[in-house]
Amino acid sequence: MASSKASRQSLPDRIPVLPIRSTIVFPGGATALQIGFAPNVEALSKHPENDLIVAMVSTMDDGFPLDPRELEKIATAVRVLDRLNLPGGTIQTTLQGLRRIRLTQVRLEDGYYSATPHEVDEVPAPAEEADPLIEKIVATVSAVANAVERVPDEVPRILRMNLGDAGRFADLAATLCNLKLPDRDAVLQELDVLARLKFVLHSLEGEWEHLREVEHATGAEEAGTGPLPAGGRERRDEIRRRIQALQAELGEVDPVEREANEALRLVERSQLPPRVAAVARREAERLRSNSTTATEAQEIRAYIDALVALPWQRRADGGKFDLEAVRTAIENEHLGLEEPKRRLLEVIAVAELRGDLRGPIPCLVGPPGVGKRTLAQAIAKGLNRPVVRLELGGRSEAQLVGSKRGRSGAQMGKLMQLIRDAGVRDPVFLLEELDEIGLGNVDGDPVEAMEETLDPENRDTFTDRWLDVPFDLSDVFFVASAADFGRIPRDLRNYFIEIRIAGYTPEEKIEIAREWLFPRIVAEHGLDPAKVTIDDETLLFLSRGYARDAGVGNLRRSLAAVMRYLAADKAAGKGEQWAVTRETIEEVLGYPRYNPTPAEVAPEVGVVTGLAWTASGGELMFIEALKMPGTGRLIITGLLGDVMRESVNAAFSYVRSRAAELGIPRDAFADYDIHVHFPVGATPKDGPSAGAAVTLAIASSLSERPVRHDIAMTGEVTLRGKILEIGGVKEKVLAAYRANITHVILPSGNKRDLRDVPEDVREGMTFDYVERMDQIFQLALMGEPRVVRDGPAPPPPASEGVDIPRPAEQDRQAASEK
Repeated sequence: MASSKASRQSLPDRIPVLPIRSTIVFPGGATALQIGFAPNVEALSKHPENDLIVAMVSTMDDGFPLDPRELEKIATAVRVLDRLNLPGGTIQTTLQGLRRIRLTQVRLEDGYYSATPHEVDEVPAPAEEADPLIEKIVATVSAVANAVERVPDEVPRILRMNLGDAGRFADLAATLCNLKLPDRDAVLQELDVLARLKFVLHSLEGEWEHLREVEHATGAEEAGTGPLPAGGRERRDEIRRRIQALQAELGEVDPVEREANEALRLVERSQLPPRVAAVARREAERLRSNSTTATEAQEIRAYIDALVALPWQRRADGGKFDLEAVRTAIENEHLGLEEPKRRLLEVIAVAELRGDLRGPIPCLVGPPGVGKRTLAQAIAKGLNRPVVRLELGGRSEAQLVGSKRGRSGAQMGKLMQLIRDAGVRDPVFLLEELDEIGLGNVDGDPVEAMEETLDPENRDTFTDRWLDVPFDLSDVFFVASAADFGRIPRDLRNYFIEIRIAGYTPEEKIEIAREWLFPRIVAEHGLDPAKVTIDDETLLFLSRGYARDAGVGNLRRSLAAVMRYLAADKAAGKGEQWAVTRETIEEVLGYPRYNPTPAEVAPEVGVVTGLAWTASGGELMFIEALKMPGTGRLIITGLLGDVMRESVNAAFSYVRSRAAELGIPRDAFADYDIHVHFPVGATPKDGPSAGAAVTLAIASSLSERPVRHDIAMTGEVTLRGKILEIGGVKEKVLAAYRANITHVILPSGNKRDLRDVPEDVREGMTFDYVERMDQIFQLALMGEPRVVRDGPAPPPPASEGVDIPRPAEQDRQAASEK
């Protein structure tokens, strides 16, 4: 074959020619030969250099000198690998065939023949015509090998391993079947591959006919008429041999043989890595022992098809890390998110400098709809690679990395299935729902399977259990996404770096909708973007009333609902141009889904606005506390976790300790029950960061002082009243900003976290940083505390005409004194 570097080596203007009478070396073949013909010995002696390229040509002339015109034909360019001078003037040498060439201007000069070489182009054979000929050749060779000893039994097997190249197959068949020298020379001279195959088949069929004639002439048993051996295995072998002989005589091919040959031909043409090709050939050979309709044969075919379909060598067109191209793609696809963009580009910059992807994997963390998937798609676009997505939630170990062949329902894992579907070995691979891996009723340990897959030391030898051959994943650009980085299993978390996406402000949503979202949604619904308009005030109304989530998912769905309404009007002929207004939105979507609560419009006793972090982003959390006659019980309702219930108990204890300062009578704790309630009971809530808001709600209820409605707060409280720092500051601040609350109370330790909040948000809000709960009381409670004295209250001052009743104890004391 002419695929090696040597076979592509350019030819010199003149090349030594070795006329050979005993053998022929085809391209891709090799032979050991003793050179004794004087001109050939002289040619080798005059050119002692290593890797000498000479032309080897067949001749039938025994005389000397040879007629140069008879040598002007197709020859084989061969490389002289080694040479050894032997007694008697002969040279032992090894010749390696490179490619066919045509010789012209052959001359005998300086004691040896030389010629001008010319490249030749073979005429390829169409697969639909070549494949049947190849199958017949293999079948005929198998019959001949069973009939005569001069064709070894290994020849059919060797031919089956070289079905990929029809021209090479014809050359190999002519060599291994030991065709007569003139026939082999005719094969060498034929540049039309289809004609070459036909000639080889004709020669082999002639050989087979000759064998049949010899059998008849000598009175030997005709194939299929003699007695069969009694032994089981010998009997089967003999039956198989006779079937092959009859099929060769009829020019037919066994269906099982045809299918095995097709599988081998597919393997050879696919240029698989050597180890994988050896496994595929072994499986293809197993097809010969199974019926074409057998279940095992179907499994073998599926396995070979899977091996061939995988992109073992194919890479994406880009191939390299182009940081500027990725930067441009991300900026074109995404508005805002400056910090996540910067950190993603840092990861790609490291990969560009190192030239590999062995570093940590970026994990985009944020609520739904903030653009995690869009960022991954932008990276793929910048790297000029396809992107594939795998949702890890609820996947079992076998679904991810496959299960052993032979088990019921065994198949290739999703990881390799997606690599196969991508068509290249280096796609951008998005691992979604990373924080949900292993949750639910799953089989095996998917977490451990993913650890083995993502370990930089093991990526180049990743082995799907169904394929059972290693595949190199070191060029795959993995990106993960999750809602909560803390929920990712600890061992798996070590392979990732967290890149948090907090969400968007209403102003950012307006910009996204105006520049990117609205025009696309309009066009997707068959409307003309130039004839559908919406102003920023309406977008703000839509964002705050219907899409207060951290991402743009609800905003997209709301706009799509409005566009469907307008599309129906257009289809009914009711208009061609529309201006979307608040009235249009309310008509389509109903009244706003997010209405202002009483806590947002007026101060109330016992109602506090807290800030919470959830997997969907920051959220407002309204905490209610109610005082009612009772026996001093603390009642807590809402879907709360253990940590939050402990926070409520700690808050209640702290308020009792500060009763005097807050103006709460001491008997209030014995004569009243306190009910603390967290609305939206269907939403799970847990964590210590609501401690400050709970403490304020209880203090407000017991002191009967209202809480300012324009303040939101977060912070953990200790029993001594210290305010501890918390997490998720950016998400909580953005939640307050989206709800039009501009005054936020934060722990002093979280002041540094405000650098993550967008500058325009910081400029439009007021922040108070506190270290103790008393500071929150001063900032948020309205009115002055009542004065509460220790011990019994003194009697009111006497006034004229009014009798002041005395306690009964004083009356008894006065009577005794009398």
